[in-house]
Amino acid sequence: MIPYQDALARQLQYVDDISVGKRLDTIVFCSHPPVVTVGRATEASDILDWEGELVEVSRGGRATYHGPDQMVVYPILDLNKRGRDLHQHLRFLENIVSLVLKDYGIRGEVHSGATGVWVGDKKICSIGIAVKKWISYHGLSFAVDYNPEAYKGINPCGYSSDVMTNLETLLGRPVDRTEIIEKTKAAFRLFCGT
Repeated sequence: MIPYQDALARQLQYVDDISVGKRLDTIVFCSHPPVVTVGRATEASDILDWEGELVEVSRGGRATYHGPDQMVVYPILDLNKRGRDLHQHLRFLENIVSLVLKDYGIRGEVHSGATGVWVGDKKICSIGIAVKKWISYHGLSFAVDYNPEAYKGINPCGYSSDVMTNLETLLGRPVDRTEIIEKTKAAFRLFCGT
């Protein structure tokens, strides 16, 4: 658990370190106290009556919620070595999440024109990235635990809050956080070849 602004400062430090060869690609796993981040494409209608912390960020996408019920993953990756293709990077992240869901017996889907991962008509993972010196930061918010207060007061990614779901609801049981982190690490290793 780390405050959002602290995590963002750490990401930017990692980006700088990777750009000068002081650090290898790094994947950060964390959760945040409740916060809504406002991406570059956010519209006024995305924020309804959110009463908590609101942070403007450099990532693409619209307003989204982050909270302790989520596994937030920040892949700080050198895209100079991966073809400098932002769309390919977004598909890469969607594939990671879909592979983790498959491990739980759930079929993750990508909807045309809607970045993120869906299960049927419900969204389980929001994705938004930024790059600096062709090194990616920001990343994905994977809804793990059921929280009726999550997304309250916003239209996450421009959708009604009732479109969002979580892994606990889909499985009908709580999810061990260590287990899902390990599954996600394994998916990154598979896709990254390490």
